[in-house]
Amino acid sequence: QVQLVESGGGLVQAGGSLRLSCAASGRTWNSYSMGWFRQAPGKEREFVAAISWSGSNTYYADSVKGRFTISRDNAKNTVYLQMNSLKPEDTAVYYCAADRRVPGLISTTRSDYDYWGQGTQVAVSS
Repeated sequence: QVQLVESGGGLVQAGGSLRLSCAASGRTWNSYSMGWFRQAPGKEREFVAAISWSGSNTYYADSVKGRFTISRDNAKNTVYLQMNSLKPEDTAVYYCAADRRVPGLISTTRSDYDYWGQGTQVAVSS
């Protein structure tokens, strides 16, 4: 079993930055690929970024590529999402998730992820 707790959300002006953290617990957590998803009001939850267990492979949604960076520190049991040049359309609840399939694979598909955090709210004002 893996428990995930997100933090770091808040209100920021357009063009600003935030750094989200996802603290993980569980004996095998650092063998899992990790992802960030987001859900805006009235919309489906969508993929944002993912990282392999070693951190060597990453993948981003086109909408955030070049602005967001996903990283992980397995020694600290934490995954990060650095968000720069934020836009009002980035406003959403952000969730981290763990994928316990093959460690080297990373997925953009919500159903591939087995464990989810409770989410942290990000609001970007124009």
